[in-house]
Amino acid sequence: MTGPRPHIQLIDGSDLPAYPISATARLDSHYFLQWNLKRWRASEFRRNVDADVGWYGFNLFCIAQDETPIGTLPCNDQSLAFALNLPLERWLGLLKRDVSPLHNWHKVLCDTGEVRFAHPVVTEVALEALNGKRRNDAKNADDRMRKRLGTIAGHLTKSIPGGQHIAGNDEKINAISDWIDVTYPGGSATLKRIKEALNALSTAS
Repeated sequence: MTGPRPHIQLIDGSDLPAYPISATARLDSHYFLQWNLKRWRASEFRRNVDADVGWYGFNLFCIAQDETPIGTLPCNDQSLAFALNLPLERWLGLLKRDVSPLHNWHKVLCDTGEVRFAHPVVTEVALEALNGKRRNDAKNADDRMRKRLGTIAGHLTKSIPGGQHIAGNDEKINAISDWIDVTYPGGSATLKRIKEALNALSTAS
């Protein structure tokens, strides 16, 4: 099966709900899908769907995790059939079932102006994954900063004459960290750079 031609549907979507996730949002390490088993088992879709439709419907939930924006699907039958590795005719046949693979998916307007399909549960899962990523990123940033400030304080205490009184001053340690960050973007707080920062800051004051 050859791949579908790129298709983007751009229309006046003023009457469509806005999708809450930006197309710029990324989940590059999104290897695991949070799945509420009890919710799935009690869902109308699982109870009423034909087995083959249920399989392809579940795969659409997974496929949407890698789409842009995250959690959406294209409003294009050829693209959806290709994503499921189905002939277009088979896909169109599945859509005619009483409960189709697109059950509870609805059109939304994305921040790119593109109209795509979204599903309330898939959107909820994607939002939680993004919030979890932000919380994890913030925690990692805090951990890195604590380690960086501890490194600066350690060098001041052990390797710089008279540095002990500076090591006890949070404002001065933060100023040294900021100077290094501006002068050496992404660079570590080495002893040499701490000495440079002290010299620069003392000159500036």
